Amino acid sequence: MKLWHCAGARSLRPLWAMEEMGLEYDVEILPFPPRILQRDYLEVNALGTVPYFVDGDTHMTESSAICQYLVDRYKRYEFGLQADHPEYGAYLNWLHHADATLTFPQTIFLRYHYLEPVPEKQAVADDYGKWFFARLRRLDGHLESNDYLVDGRFTIADIAVGYALIFARSMQLHEQFKPQTLAYLERITARPAFKRADAQGEPMQLPARS
Repeated sequence: MKLWHCAGARSLRPLWAMEEMGLEYDVEILPFPPRILQRDYLEVNALGTVPYFVDGDTHMTESSAICQYLVDRYKRYEFGLQADHPEYGAYLNWLHHADATLTFPQTIFLRYHYLEPVPEKQAVADDYGKWFFARLRRLDGHLESNDYLVDGRFTIADIAVGYALIFARSMQLHEQFKPQTLAYLERITARPAFKRADAQGEPMQLPARS
């Protein structure tokens, strides 16, 4: 299998998952954003986004879905839940919550505070930053009495949601995390597999915040 990856981007999720599972893979490191800085990547992925993942005839572009694919395709349920597990619904919900609820407002904040700091868009960016913290309430509440998201153990749900917190940290938003959420972030990023994945590629260098 092969993964196209930018350090610090959502492709960190499947890279981290493969490291946790000890799977063999190839990785191609790209500059961020690849659709601008490495135009020939568009011949691989017309969207120009990362991740792009290939496993035989399977081609995927969604980071959390790739993690779920790895668990189910290779039956690595020590990192996931099967459909008959009582917390299976919660597991899927956290996997989708990671992008649909948490990462989406961050991308707007990133765009207008760092990548395209247009003065008239600053209020919009600030509103999306506030939206992100409002959407953290469910996670904050869950972590008051749980170390992990489901089944009392680390799963790919933690990788999916954890990336949203890592992304927030790259934009200095972690300074506003609740203590239990900051402790959770520190706990999951202390894992050796995360450190191996995170070390691949040059760290994403964001411009100074406007």
